[in-house]
Amino acid sequence: MILLGLGFTTSRLAWRLLQRGDVEVYAAVRNPGRYADLEAAGVHLGGFDPAGYPENSVLVHTVPPVAEPDASILRAFMAGVRPRRLLYISSTGVYGGQREVSESTSVAPSEEKGFRRVDEEAWVAVGPWSHLILRAAAIYGPGRGVHVRLREGKLPRGGGSEVVSRIHADDLAALLEAALFSDLQGAFPAADERPSSSEEIVEWCSRYMGLAEIPCEKTFPVSGRRVDARQVFALLGIAPKYPSYQTGIPASLREEGWPES
Repeated sequence: MILLGLGFTTSRLAWRLLQRGDVEVYAAVRNPGRYADLEAAGVHLGGFDPAGYPENSVLVHTVPPVAEPDASILRAFMAGVRPRRLLYISSTGVYGGQREVSESTSVAPSEEKGFRRVDEEAWVAVGPWSHLILRAAAIYGPGRGVHVRLREGKLPRGGGSEVVSRIHADDLAALLEAALFSDLQGAFPAADERPSSSEEIVEWCSRYMGLAEIPCEKTFPVSGRRVDARQVFALLGIAPKYPSYQTGIPASLREEGWPES
């Protein structure tokens, strides 16, 4: 497997694959020194010259939309390594202001990032490879999410009482891992099973972590969106390990070393 960039989710995917022991893992990154731990564990780090990577691999592309000339560099890399399969992590932002989303919902972007995501999805879909596009809801996990901002005494980003969907990074990595051994094609949303408002999570986290509750204000416009992602989990033959924030946040806190409540 070739990871195009190493980030919050793909770093966790790399560790999962290394633990399997039956997948050779490569990663194209700008600053290899940042990932010395993964390199020491067995990940082959390199730059963006396709000649340094094996052909007929599975490539995972998670780089957010970028402007030229970086976009051309990334696309040239993907075309140059000639993968047999390409997995792309997009975003539920491609659905724009639609409030109920499932695998049958058409894209309808309403802002620049969403339009760029749709363009990248279209490029992925017409390539000479099988492809799977996962449109991820808001990703959280150890070191990232509402619980982190609360611990820092900050307001959570986003929309107060607006209900949005989220997914734990480990569940998104598990979907990618399952997709590595699957022939599933198409585009599917990826989220947990409990869309919730930041307001609800703040109240729950404050009690669980024993913190004074911080009023949850609307800090910037958020499109409330309930995402039904049951189909992609079923088709890939797995279930979310963290079906809601009530299981995902405690697991994240334990990994961060937060004392049990």
